[in-house]
Amino acid sequence: MTSRLLMPVRTARTGGAEASAREVPGSTRPTPILDLEHPLVTALVARVLRESEARGAVTDRARLQVAHGILVTAVRPVYSVEDRRRASRTLRLGRGSCSQRMAVLEAVARSLGVETRVRGLLVDGTFWYPRFPKLRAFVPEEVLLAWPEFRLAEAADTGVAGTGAAGAAWVPIAELFTGLAPDGHGGGFTNAGAETLFEAVARTAVDWDAPAACAGSAPCDLSAHLRTDLGRFSSRDELFDLHGQTLCRTARTLAEPVLGRWSAGAGAGAAA
Repeated sequence: MTSRLLMPVRTARTGGAEASAREVPGSTRPTPILDLEHPLVTALVARVLRESEARGAVTDRARLQVAHGILVTAVRPVYSVEDRRRASRTLRLGRGSCSQRMAVLEAVARSLGVETRVRGLLVDGTFWYPRFPKLRAFVPEEVLLAWPEFRLAEAADTGVAGTGAAGAAWVPIAELFTGLAPDGHGGGFTNAGAETLFEAVARTAVDWDAPAACAGSAPCDLSAHLRTDLGRFSSRDELFDLHGQTLCRTARTLAEPVLGRWSAGAGAGAAA
């Protein structure tokens, strides 16, 4: 049993195959969420460049992998419900949800000159039941995910769909780490325990479209949990402007003081 009481009213419900296939440009510009020019963001980018150089990471993909690894260790995973939080504030707090940490990764990418955009996914709330075994009545009926995509020049030789005229291709966050088996290392993502989607993409394949490689019952196939594909947006700001966040403002105000400090996987009845 999921709840609609804590959710905003969404009037714009366009989606489906046409919305998913529609070509949408990305950008390297700052936004209110992706505040690239903030000193905390520029300091993180400088660290990414230093560590990339030390590791011989010379491509955009490799640098983003380095950035992802830094964020895994530097920003503690929690269940914050404020999807519009600025990247700099997530860094200042040293904790963030999957959405907030993905936003920081997008900010790093844009600072490196890599265009980003997001895909809007409305995911069935039951996907988060393993994290809310005792609080299912409060799980939103559907959760809005801003799933990042990065325009990488070296992706043109990998067979990734969406290759543009400049020889670049749009790569979803789940494909930043290439060469993963469908079952990953140690199984697919289960949305239980300490591991979140943000960590999982570096370990196992994660896909919302059920490609042949992991269609059906394979652990990497999450397509059964996808309710609506809202299509692509030039920024997560644009997505949230049009569709709102998962929870209404009142619910976010009440929940954030608790969930914003609640570590992922902590306790048997944790949140999403």
